[in-house]
Amino acid sequence: MLHLRIVSPEKVVFDGEVESVLVPGTLGSFEILTDHAPIISSLEEGVVEYKTHQQKQKIDILGGFVQVKQNDVSLCVEV
Repeated sequence: MLHLRIVSPEKVVFDGEVESVLVPGTLGSFEILTDHAPIISSLEEGVVEYKTHQQKQKIDILGGFVQVKQNDVSLCVEV
């Protein structure tokens, strides 16, 4: 499992456990799964999708950044 935290300048959008996260990277979309290599990447306008126990959620973003480290995924985004 991954711990995902999505924050915008206004609020915490999501904070919880997920199975996967799909983000719109500036060089193309990529998926983050358990034990993903550490990474910091910029994000472009698009959709962030994350899967919790049997349920998919989507959030439209205008851009931002993602950091992955030891199964912790942090997104700082404009929504």
